[in-house]
Parts: sequence; C-alpha cells; structure tokens
Amino acid sequence: MKNGFIKVAAASPMIRVCDCDYNADQVIACIEKAESLGVKLLAFPELTLTGATCYDMIGHRVLIEGAKKALVKVARATEGKDVLAFVGLPWAMGSRLLSVAAALYDGEILGLVPRTEVEGSRFQTVAVDGWAEEIDGESVPVSAGMLFEHRAVPGLLVAAELGADLDAVTPPSADAALAGATVIVQMASFPETVSSTADAELNIKYQSKRLAAGVVLAAPGKGESSTDNVFSGLCLVAENGVILAQTEQEDSFAVSEIDVEYLMNQRRKRGGFDLDLDYALSFWGREAEETALTRSYYKYPHLPEKGEDMAAYCERMLDIQVSGLVKRMQYAGLTHCVVGISGGVDSTLAVMVCAMAVEKMGLPATNVVACTLPCFGTSSRTKSNAIVVAEQLGAEVRVIDIGKAVYQHFDDIGHAHDDYSIAFENAQARERTQVLMDIANKVNGLDVGTEDLSEFVDGWCTYNGDHTSMYDVNLGLTKTQVRANVSYIAGKTEDKVLKAALYDVLDCPVTPELLPIHDDMIEQKSEDAVGSYSLQDFFTHKMMICGFTPSKTLRLAKAAYGDEFTDEELVRWLTSYCKRWFSQQFKRSCLMDGPAVDAFTVSPRTGFLTPSDGEAALFLKDLEQ
Repeated sequence: MKNGFIKVAAASPMIRVCDCDYNADQVIACIEKAESLGVKLLAFPELTLTGATCYDMIGHRVLIEGAKKALVKVARATEGKDVLAFVGLPWAMGSRLLSVAAALYDGEILGLVPRTEVEGSRFQTVAVDGWAEEIDGESVPVSAGMLFEHRAVPGLLVAAELGADLDAVTPPSADAALAGATVIVQMASFPETVSSTADAELNIKYQSKRLAAGVVLAAPGKGESSTDNVFSGLCLVAENGVILAQTEQEDSFAVSEIDVEYLMNQRRKRGGFDLDLDYALSFWGREAEETALTRSYYKYPHLPEKGEDMAAYCERMLDIQVSGLVKRMQYAGLTHCVVGISGGVDSTLAVMVCAMAVEKMGLPATNVVACTLPCFGTSSRTKSNAIVVAEQLGAEVRVIDIGKAVYQHFDDIGHAHDDYSIAFENAQARERTQVLMDIANKVNGLDVGTEDLSEFVDGWCTYNGDHTSMYDVNLGLTKTQVRANVSYIAGKTEDKVLKAALYDVLDCPVTPELLPIHDDMIEQKSEDAVGSYSLQDFFTHKMMICGFTPSKTLRLAKAAYGDEFTDEELVRWLTSYCKRWFSQQFKRSCLMDGPAVDAFTVSPRTGFLTPSDGEAALFLKDLEQ
C-alpha cells in the first residue's frame, strides 16, 4: 500500500440459490484466498449470500433470517484479517425490503449500504439516512451516504453501489466520487448476454475515467438460477479508464493494484472533487505496507500497447502535425517549407510532414526546401540518408557546407579552431538556424523546426540554435512517438528506396554531430549524455504526467524494463533527468508554436510549466532515500 497502491479483487464464487449457509462458506473461502494474496479490498456481487435470482423468495422471512445469520458468520470469519469485504444480501427494515452491501472488516460490520435504484424491483429505498440496525449485539449504520476511509493511506476512500445503481442516469458513485471516494465497488446483478461483457467494459472504462477513480466490479456467476437467464461471473478491475484485470468463468477472481496516489494527482489537476457532501465516514485498515505489484507497466507509455492500434494512432499524430503546419502557412500566406535535414529521425519526420502539408495545400513537392548543412561532425551515412529521403519525396534539396562560415565566426570571436568546448558545438547549430531562417525569408517560406518533446524536456538542444524555428511540427511528440511515425511511414510506403533509407535512419544512433569525427564514424551519441530516450519518455510520463515521486518512478521503471537496465543505470539516468528538468527550463520558457499530440506539452503558453530557476534538491533527496 506504499506509493498509493492498494491490492483489490473482485470475486464471483459458485453459489447455490437460496442456500445462505453454503454461500457464506464460499464467501469465506474467497476472503481467505484474498488475504493470502495480500488483497486489502474485496468485492462480491449483489445479493451474494442468497443469489440474485431468488425472485419473490428474496423477501421470505426464512431467507431474510438465513441471510442475516450468514452475514454474521462471514463477519466473524474476517476477524484478524486486513481485508475490507463487501458482501450483498437482502435486509428487512420494518416493512421495507432492501438490497444492501455489507462492509466487513476485522470481525466487524462497518455499515450497510442500500441500493437506491429500485424501480421495477422487489426492493425499496431507505426512508432516512442515519438509521442503525442491531446485528450480533452491535449497532450498525444503514445509509446510502457512506464512505469507508483507510486509516493510513491518504485518499483511499471506498464507496459501494449495487445492481441498477450502476446504470442510473446519475449513479451514486458520481456523488460518492465528488465527496472524495477514489475506489468504487460495483456489486452487479446483470445476467450474461451476447453484449454484456462489452457493455460492462465500456461502462467501467467510462465511469472510472470520468470520475478519475478505481472501479472493482463483480457480477453474479454460474451458480445463479438458469430459469430465465444465465450468469457469467464477470469480474473487472479498472483505473482511470484502463482495465487492469478481467476474468469471466466459474469461481471468477480478478485481482490487481489500484494506484490511489495517481488518482489523487489526476483529480488535483482537474479540480471539482472533495466537495462538502453529507457522507458518513467509517474507518478501516492498518499500517501501510509494501504492495507486491502484479499489474504490468508498459515501457512505452506514450504509445498504444496493442500493435493493431498503432497504425490509427500514427495516422492521428500525423494528421495533427500536418493540420497545424497547413493552418500556419495559410494564415501567414506562405508557400514554402524550409527544413534542415540531418539524417536523424526528427528531421526525417519533419521533412515528411512538410511534404504532406504542401500536397494537402495543392502545392508542388518542390516547395519543400530541404537543406542539409554538413559541418565538422557530419557522417556520410546521415548526410546520404537525409538527401535520399528528401529526393524521394520530391523536395528541392540544397547542400550547404557551413564549415567555412563557422571558421570565420570562430575568427571573429577569437575562438581557436581546435577548441572543442561548448562554443565550438553551439556555433554550428546557430549558423544552421541563421541559414534556414534567411532562406525561408527569401522563398516566402516557413522555417519548420525538428526538435521533439523529449529533447525539449532534457534541454538537448542549442539555445537559439536548433532550439529555435518559426514553427515546430515535432514540439508535441516524444522521441518514441517520432520513431513510431517514421516506422509507420516506412512500413507502408511502396517506394523501396525511401523505405530502405527510413529504416536506416531508425537504425542510426541519435547524434547532434557537432564534434569532429574519425573514419566517417558516428562518435557523438546523444544517449551517452542524457540516457535512453525510451527511459526519458517513461520518466516524463510517470513524474510529470502522473505526478509520481522519483523513488516511485524508479520502482515502476524496474517493473517495466526488467533486466534491460541495472539499478545503477536507472538511478544514474533518473538523477540526470531530475537535474536537467530544472536546469534546462529556460529553453522551454521561450519555445515557438507547435501542435500538441498528447495531453502533455511543455509549451510556455499552455503546457506544464516550471520556474526557470527552480531547484531539483527535493527530487534528488527523494531518489537518494
């Protein structure tokens, strides 16, 4: 439960309709299984102890009394167990018949939460909240407005809804979430149909996303009556629009970990939660302990996990890039795109986006002016790839060797030609930017930037050099997204020459090519200085989008990457990331326009902002601890 994780489970045991004693034993067995797995929150279907298909027998005195005794039996069986279990049963309150969720913890019945949507059913609602019933010698509150708060895990509040409540126009979970509930237990009663699973998946994704909540759903199983329907035992666990665990079989049991800290971070961004609504609190739980993670973490969080979704995802990204560029050119009355091509993956994507944009505008491909500007660190491999890609697209290719101009600049500022310090590198980047912008002015064009989001995050760009352009089509894409787009285009093109060049671009190491090379080999590699871009993008997602601490990010990186990196390497690159995030903000504070393709951007106008003189001390201290 440290780092905000809580292990939850949904269970749908094989029961016998109307046999409360037998059903209680099945529930107890599930609770014992949950405890053995480290589960802290367990959900059962509606009317677990009787069965959801008792029809008019549900209100019979024998069944009501049998269910009450079974509840006491189950409650006593939870003594000593650190598991909050929600069990369903019918409950008679005077002349009213309720369907309730009984919250059980450590031998106690914490409360009875009644179903509120009762039209067309055999149940009624509670006359007033604040009612209490005596069960096994103890007074137990009965209220639809109850939340169950953990004593040691900040933000972990649980609410329950039953049966038809799930499909209400305004379900109880909505008010519960507004009042602070971060985990919703859905005790379902729907039968199996050809669309029931798909409908449930859609609903739980939507509900958990809309409420920024975790949802644990349990539906009745194969032990229910087959008189008019059969039941599947569907069990689901979801978090903020993502299904974490799912099973649908006899004795279904779905288990995963919900990240309450992540949910709270998302709510803080959105606002509108923790309203002062009239909900009663009941407390449960012991000290927070380590939660063993069974859920997986994808090491490319900015890309879809399913391969079949990649094509549509890339088409969407490309459409955003092209649409933004077209709009900007049309607004400014420009007819040409000017782009510096290095043979790297970023400029390769940029020149292809430019080609798509001029085609969409009805302009000839030659209106893309692709400039390769070789200097001291340019290899023949990258130069060749840059030219091949541009030529295959039909662009006008210009080769402009800037070496002479850079040497003249060194002489002008008194910099030795063999002094390979930062000025040596930056002078080349700034010379390239000057040339590209001036050519754009000459041809009524737009200097299109190539730097991506990952490079702006780590500041791996020259201030007023490649850092600057008139419009950057890659500004909103991480390095992994850029590579995905290039790979997608390479995979679908029928131009064999272009395809070969694109795959070689993808195979080349990322390099700024600013230091002299030997034997025409790429020697200066960006990832040697700032770390794997895959890792950097993972860090950005977990720390800046999800709001996790460096120590939690480190834990998740271990889970995602396995043995791909050692602990020492992960700590090294995460330390570097934290330092560069703060030290390089001054470059992000004056970025040009460019379209966002994700919900996260570092635009100084609408993106995630950090002070340009902020300190990384607290982040580094968290990582050290």
